[in-house]
Amino acid sequence: MSPDHMIWISLALPLFAVGLIAIFGKAPDLRDGASGTIAGLLFIVTASLSIGVFSGERPELHLGEMLPGFEIAFRVEPLGMLFALVASGLWILTTAYAVGYMRGHHELHQTRFFACFAIAIFAALAAAFSANLFTLFVAYEVMTISTYPLVTHHGTEEAKRGGRIYLGILLSTSIAFFMLAIVWTWSLAGTLDFKLGGILSDAVAEDRISQTGLGVLIGLFAFGIGKAALMPFHRWLPAAMVAPTPVSALLHAVAVVKVGVFSVMKVCVYIFGLELLRETGVSLYLAYVAGFTLVVASLVAMTKDNLKARLAYSTIGQLAYITLGAMLATPNSVIGGGMHIAMHAVGKITLFFCAGAIYVAAHKKNISDMEGLGRKMPFTFAAFLIASVSIIGLPPGGGAWSKWFLAVGTVETHQYLLTAALMVSSLLNIAYLVPIPMRAFMKPKSGSSDEPVQETGGWFANLQEAPALCVVPLCVTAIGSVALFFAAEWIYQALLPITMMPS
Repeated sequence: MSPDHMIWISLALPLFAVGLIAIFGKAPDLRDGASGTIAGLLFIVTASLSIGVFSGERPELHLGEMLPGFEIAFRVEPLGMLFALVASGLWILTTAYAVGYMRGHHELHQTRFFACFAIAIFAALAAAFSANLFTLFVAYEVMTISTYPLVTHHGTEEAKRGGRIYLGILLSTSIAFFMLAIVWTWSLAGTLDFKLGGILSDAVAEDRISQTGLGVLIGLFAFGIGKAALMPFHRWLPAAMVAPTPVSALLHAVAVVKVGVFSVMKVCVYIFGLELLRETGVSLYLAYVAGFTLVVASLVAMTKDNLKARLAYSTIGQLAYITLGAMLATPNSVIGGGMHIAMHAVGKITLFFCAGAIYVAAHKKNISDMEGLGRKMPFTFAAFLIASVSIIGLPPGGGAWSKWFLAVGTVETHQYLLTAALMVSSLLNIAYLVPIPMRAFMKPKSGSSDEPVQETGGWFANLQEAPALCVVPLCVTAIGSVALFFAAEWIYQALLPITMMPS
């Protein structure tokens, strides 16, 4: 099978899943089985495609022009391939987890939920494989629209209010800023195609855009891609926490926010070009916006007692790491940002899986109510601790490598204030993440004196974990957080070509 056909199949499989989910809507076992089977097939196809891409192939698929210069086309390169592997791989685990969560919590409208979930995965892959800005923009908007029913899934006033904020911020930023940036780019370059080294150097050399204009243009992209959650356009993300926890996992790890930061990196690498950004320094102010975001978001996270709210602000800060890497525009910082797409995805999905498992098994949402809970849910809270180590950036968590390369990027560019911001943020990560499992394991249950350890069975005598379909995926992703630490060399080599000047 040719790589071009594999692109077709990768994009078609999630849409095929939507059809099967609709057909089997009244037969939950068949519906969920079909969703899981398609997820597995998608990962196999995507992994097969990656072999050629990481060996230097660049398969393409052209579907046709909507307007002159605005074509729907796909071209697979290493950064997009890494994102596609992350999205398709985590879809398998998220599907299994969602089945356990939705059934364990007796959620309504499960068919609609899984159908919209599959459409969101399609949008993620379309963005990952996009060959130009127009295709990326279309996939970006499909992602926004398809996830709105997931955010408002419960149908309560709180859910509807969260959905309005979600849709309002993401659509307004993309229409007001992102679309304007795309049109401006097309007028300057005469093309929207992604090209290694960028497409704007001629416009700069011919003085068709000033450095100030170039700085405004990259700002339109950075803030127009609202899913990257740079402050002050970040409020949609905490507002979306009214959704069921599998949706939160989709939002924070598998697709939505990753489409945002992936798009930012794609624009920096393939539209502006790393050399142009370094020579002009026009993106440096956005690196400081990202530095501000990652510190402030971490400070806000410390104030949140609701676990999902704390994790939401944690995500805002972690996304800023990736934007920071892109805006510094050094090979090390860009590789660090690309690595963090994968490292954060696996770590953060584990944390949200744990939050959902706690809610299903113990009906607890607030951290202050989780004292002693680790004795009844040891696997869940152990997984939480392991993933926290990765998010913090400590070995043997995968996040240690991505944060290392980002820190090297700040030193290379002599931006020592940003180095300090990275260090301070990592310390704050410790402060808002580690006490959660420590409280669960070490403190007595709320409202009681210290519980003596039983003679038979110890702390783990009366396990009350969530259903296996919730616990097994979070254990797998926790192990994945450690496995990525040892896969860093492979990811580094895979991303290295995007930092090189075209021959």
